[in-house]
Amino acid sequence: MAKKQKSESQEAFSSNSYFSELSPSQDWQSQIAAVTLRFNREYRGEAFDLPEEVEAMPIFRDRASGALQSKLASPFWELAQPKKNQHCLDLGCGVSFLIYPWRDWEALFYGQEISHAARDSLNARGPQLNSKLFKGVALGAAHQLEYEANQFDLAIATGFSCYYPLDYWAAVLTEVKRVLKPGGVFVFDVLDPETPLAENWAILEMYLGTEVFLEPIADWKKLIQSSGGKIVKTLPGEVFQLFKVQF
Repeated sequence: MAKKQKSESQEAFSSNSYFSELSPSQDWQSQIAAVTLRFNREYRGEAFDLPEEVEAMPIFRDRASGALQSKLASPFWELAQPKKNQHCLDLGCGVSFLIYPWRDWEALFYGQEISHAARDSLNARGPQLNSKLFKGVALGAAHQLEYEANQFDLAIATGFSCYYPLDYWAAVLTEVKRVLKPGGVFVFDVLDPETPLAENWAILEMYLGTEVFLEPIADWKKLIQSSGGKIVKTLPGEVFQLFKVQF
């Protein structure tokens, strides 16, 4: 599967003018490892040792109080609410099945996550909530999807695109396009560097252990178009902007 994905991504780079401007190095393992470590620590409730000047930042205080989470959250269901019996893939799902109304939507939930802690928690508790709808969480990065072609009606990816460069997301889009059914929808969010909170949030994330890529929205739109995707709708937020894309 990985070998096949690599050849598809390389073909995309070589055949498309915008992809060819990116660096298809696929040297992403160090970034994936850093993101994995950061979120394993967070899901386990481990403390982060931060400098006093960082803890004095208003955005850190918002994080400590829980107020920041609502500013970062992207309501994907406002662009594409999962429907009854749809096969839905949630990439970087965290504990999505536990906190969003999947049971009300009656959609079939498949998750993929790089955090062992989140994967284990969701696989332990998901079947207790609804064993019919919950189809399990696989451990793995978003650019390697061990699913059949044309398997999903909807794919979702929120909260993590900013941790990887655009060349990585070219590979993700290639894989998502492969596993979506014809007419299927991909909803994902990207960091909007023009928002007032973006730069300070990126600084905070750096101290939490992850680099944030402040890519212009215009470059994301070029990447989506170059992948064969069409932006059907957008939804701006306080930090992230949601895209609804069809291929």
